[in-house]
Amino acid sequence: MDRKRNISLVVEYDGTNYHGWQCQPNGVTVEETLKGAIERILDHPVKMYGAGRTDAGVHAFGQVVNFVTEKGIDLTSLTRGLNSMLPDDIRVGSAMERDLSFHARYSARSKTYVYTIHNAPRHSPFSVRYSWHVPYGLDSALMNKGVRSLIGKRDFASFKKKKEPYRSSEREILMAGVKRRGSFIHIVIEATGFLRYMVRNIVGTLVLLGEGRITLEEFGDIVEARDRDSAGPTAPPQGLFLRRIRY
Repeated sequence: MDRKRNISLVVEYDGTNYHGWQCQPNGVTVEETLKGAIERILDHPVKMYGAGRTDAGVHAFGQVVNFVTEKGIDLTSLTRGLNSMLPDDIRVGSAMERDLSFHARYSARSKTYVYTIHNAPRHSPFSVRYSWHVPYGLDSALMNKGVRSLIGKRDFASFKKKKEPYRSSEREILMAGVKRRGSFIHIVIEATGFLRYMVRNIVGTLVLLGEGRITLEEFGDIVEARDRDSAGPTAPPQGLFLRRIRY
């Protein structure tokens, strides 16, 4: 009998045409599309684990998955085969063989998300699928101060999805910052884990800060309130990218 092989893939995708990552009965998802291609190549069912469950419309540069197989296919052939079968908006960037104890989700040390805002009077048709268009002026330096104040371990209940149950809403942000490049503002957050909608809710609140509708002190009060109703709106999904998973 062939030995068991634990294979991980780094996957990138445009989430526009999918109902999120996770398999569900009411729409096509990235997970089921990728899993189907893997099973066709290996000719057996696989249990596939993903590092993160991105929502509908959210994109990824560095999603990681793993699955176990006893097939001896080499990784270059696997990658090429998958990319020949997958739709144009999903691509496998690399593949590697891991120890059998590796798990794409539970072995992850941190995840990094990037959110892009197009801060210009007119939106570009070439960025509409990949950014949130905010036509009024934003103070990106003040937004940077706001997001950097979140670094550390704390309760992020103000930024979770409303009525979403968690045993604990405490998470640890390792790195955060805001950078403006021309008319684009990029918010980068790396954390050991995230609550659902956490990044998008932080971004929505940062936009209130950048617009001048709340002060830096009031931003801090929102964090301390641990109340979703006190924070800003949920930023739309198309500006969010899963950038990288660290192991």
